[in-house]
Order: sequence, then C-alpha cells, then structure tokens
Amino acid sequence: MALIPRACEALGKVGVSVLIEHTAGLAAGFPDDLYVARGAQIVGREELFGRADVVAQVRSLGANPDAGRADLPLLRSGQTLIGMSEPLTAWSEAGELARAGVTSFAMELIPRITRAQSMDVLSAMSTIAGYEAVLLAATALSKIFPMLMTAAGTLAPVKVFVLGAGVAGLQAIATAKRLGAVVSGYDVRAAVKEQVESVGAKFVVLEVESTGAEDKGGYAKAMGEDFYRRQAELLGAFMKDQDVVITTAAVPGKKAPVLITKAMVEGMMPGSVIIDLAAERGGNCELTRPGERYLHGEVTVWGPLNVPALAPHDASQMFSSNLTAFLKLLVKDGQLVLNREDEIIRETLVTHNGAIVHPRILELAGIQK
Repeated sequence: MALIPRACEALGKVGVSVLIEHTAGLAAGFPDDLYVARGAQIVGREELFGRADVVAQVRSLGANPDAGRADLPLLRSGQTLIGMSEPLTAWSEAGELARAGVTSFAMELIPRITRAQSMDVLSAMSTIAGYEAVLLAATALSKIFPMLMTAAGTLAPVKVFVLGAGVAGLQAIATAKRLGAVVSGYDVRAAVKEQVESVGAKFVVLEVESTGAEDKGGYAKAMGEDFYRRQAELLGAFMKDQDVVITTAAVPGKKAPVLITKAMVEGMMPGSVIIDLAAERGGNCELTRPGERYLHGEVTVWGPLNVPALAPHDASQMFSSNLTAFLKLLVKDGQLVLNREDEIIRETLVTHNGAIVHPRILELAGIQK
C-alpha cells in the first residue's frame, strides 16, 4: 500500500487532501475505517483517478505491466503519477505515459544523497527483501539454522553465503546470523568488507581484480567477461560446502550479472538452497526461473518476485514514509510545485508536458531531446 493511515494525517497538515481506494489497504492490515479516522476519504477506483491531482502507487506502469496498463486509460493529461516504474528498462512504458500527458516520477531514481535518505525506497524495500530471503531459505532447507546440542546429539549450524553486500545482502547476513547460521559474504566492492563483518559475517576475499566496481552512487557496476569468468571459478570452489546461497547482485538499469553457473549449482551439496533476489532482473544464477521454485538435481533454485510484498504491513509502512517525505518536497502551500532546480525532483522526474524528460532514459530509449 502506497500510504498508510497516519501518513494521511501528516499530509493533511501540509494542505493535501487524501483519497484512498476502497479496501486498497486491507491486504496490508489497514482497513478503510483507519484511513477515515485520519482524515482520508474512501472512494472507488475510477472516482479516485477522476478526482486526484496526484496518483500514488507502489508499482505503477512499467513495474506492474498488467495492472499498470489497465490504469492507463484512467489517467488524464496534466495528472501526476508517483511510484516505482522501472524506468531504466521500461522506457517504452514511460513513452506511453508521456503521450498520455502524465507527469510521472520514478521513486527508484531517488539520488543517494543525505537529504534524500528518508525517500530512498530502494533501500527500504531491499531491507524487507533481505530479511524475507533468509526466511524463504529456511522453509526450503531440510535443516534448521542454529547449532543445537541435545541428548539426541549435536546439530551443526547451517552455512549461509550471501553474494552482494548492498542493503538486501547486509540484511540477509544479519538475519541469517540472528537465526544461528555461520555466515559468509562477498561483494565485488572490497570497500564493503567492514560492513559485512559488522553484521556478523566473514568477508570472502577472491583473488580477482575488482578496481572500479562501484559507481559514484555507491551501486555495483557491471564488470567484464573475464572478471566474471574468474570470479565464477573461485566462487564455485567456495560454494561446494554451503547449505544456503542468497544472491542480491543487481546493477540499476541492466540485466543482473550471472554469478552462479549451472556447473556451480551441480557442484553444491544435495539439499542445498539458492535464493536469487535478482530474479526480476533475470537472476544471478544461470538456472533461475523468475517466479519459480524448483529442483535442479538435488539443489533447490528459487527466484522469488516482488519479495517485499511477503511482508505487506511493514513494507507499506516503509514505502509510505518514503512517499510522504517525497510529497512534502513537492507540495508548497497545498499546491504541487515542480522545482526542477532541486536535485531530487530533477533526478526522479521521468515524463512531463507530453515528453520523456529524464536524460538517462532518453539515452536508453535512443530519443534525441
């Protein structure tokens, strides 16, 4: 859910009237009466699109192809749409919004600057995804995570290996550690070694050159084929005795790098589990089938989609907080103000006045501005 009840009250204080679609928050644990108590008005979907100046969604057209496309006829010229929309890959859909005259903002494009931390939906959703990935692994594994010493004998702790030490990876490490696993972590960015160790994992050092593996925004960069080939050889040797491997490596706007090959999976122990959090970008594992859980030999390969939705209450709470902070930046004296001199507004604005206006998306789409 894009907004939780208490956000409606907070937005009311800056002159924003909030319309909520009937029962939209119910699946996340927020019934209509909680919104009414905080000053919101409950309406039907068509009425909401017909009356709203700003439509806020968690996953809009681009990130949610089917439902987003169904909403396209409901949007009108001059209306503003805010949500996650995968604009770096779904630039065709961005073009459709532009042609409809919609001003659209993509929350994934929030810049990684101090002033924007309260709006950072990618970090918020990655926190949920990292936590949930460990729980998925626990349900798929035939072992329990902690070491237990019982009258029936001693149970060895599970070994968990996390690939990628961004927000999702660090949360996965911390969660697996809390459950009692022996945890290792790896990232192409050697600079994150201290972060990995701070949440309880051993940082795996591979003898492979990784200079320039981080962009200016702090995200991992795509590397060359030789790098990934050598990395695969070294990772495969380490993975042979791991019970669980969780992959989180993603490069914004690009297909996820393949870190785990078919041969590496076949070298793992029977009963092992791979949770691929990069499945929506094609997957870090060569064998990942996005949205599916299946056995390859005796190894479970699972590529879950929209993982934050597994914890809808808390995911909604975090997204709502990000969205509220963003709306407060846009609203001045109860009016929507598009200050394109502001870095946050400029970097998240995708379409305006009938055109795609974001330079990076124009470049990806091959459009001359």
